[in-house]
Amino acid sequence: MALKTGGGDYLYEVVEEWGEMPNRWTYDVAGVAVDSKGNVYMFNRGDTPVVVLDRGGKFLHSWGDKKMFPRAHGVTIGPDDSVWLTDAYDHTVRKCSAEGKVLMTIGVSGQPAKAMSGAPFNQCTHVAIDPHTGDFFVSDGYLNAKVHKYAPDGRLLYSWGQAGNDPGQFNLPHNIATDRDGFVYVADRHNNRVQVFTANGKLEHIWTGMAMPCGMCIDTRSPEQLCYIGELSSVWWTQGLGDFWDSWNRPGMGPRVSIYSLDGRLQARLCDNGQGEGPGQLIAPHGMAVTPEGDILVAEVSWALYGSQLKPSRPVRNFLRLTKLKRSEQQTHV
Repeated sequence: MALKTGGGDYLYEVVEEWGEMPNRWTYDVAGVAVDSKGNVYMFNRGDTPVVVLDRGGKFLHSWGDKKMFPRAHGVTIGPDDSVWLTDAYDHTVRKCSAEGKVLMTIGVSGQPAKAMSGAPFNQCTHVAIDPHTGDFFVSDGYLNAKVHKYAPDGRLLYSWGQAGNDPGQFNLPHNIATDRDGFVYVADRHNNRVQVFTANGKLEHIWTGMAMPCGMCIDTRSPEQLCYIGELSSVWWTQGLGDFWDSWNRPGMGPRVSIYSLDGRLQARLCDNGQGEGPGQLIAPHGMAVTPEGDILVAEVSWALYGSQLKPSRPVRNFLRLTKLKRSEQQTHV
């Protein structure tokens, strides 16, 4: 019997082995996105960073290399199906065609801005696009505390934010998304919150009650425009990787997937069963996407935070699909 997670309007079947891969990668899937045709883009930290599957999971093609993408981090699909790739160690954002042709590069490859200077970029993390203007926003990052707003042609318009935990400040802006109205949502990871801004950087709302929001997406195709958040865990970062095994199995601390309405109300929590490889568990959710059918795709950096720490180290699952069930399919919930 297939394992299910959630309940009510938010019941999903857990699919752990999904997708036809020519060579199963060993390392991490940092990001995932879905284009207008339902094709799935997996941005991973293996030798071929961009892997594309069709909506049924059949392998289509792959492109890129580790020289171009030394630390794959975030992938975003534009309204025209352009592919926006954020690399933390290359300190760049690249806009590419679906076939992998680089159309625009923001940032200088391999040259970070001074740490916490506010200048772009130092380990940038993700891109979101304004649905009305085509302006785009970059969350920046591991060694910065800014959101940068760019015109469609790549001109920097302005930036906002600074390091800290007060409203409007950031402690690792790890992911960014926009809704249909152009509001900007920032996963402020180490402050355990999501902050909501206007397109001009005015703070509107703060959502709390989460543990290290890491992956995030807003399903702008659906009428509800729900926000899906992959919570990593608020424990391992302070404990250190040496004793992550014990610290990651504390109830209510993640990892898990949380679903929020855009007014900040929690709707459901999925796979909230502690960290591990067991059925319905997550290891390290890092990127999120939703298919046109409403299925949730979870990209995990499981090698970095789990597989590489095992003795001996070994490959572990790095991608999960949660298939949404209709009411008529919910009788077998376990």
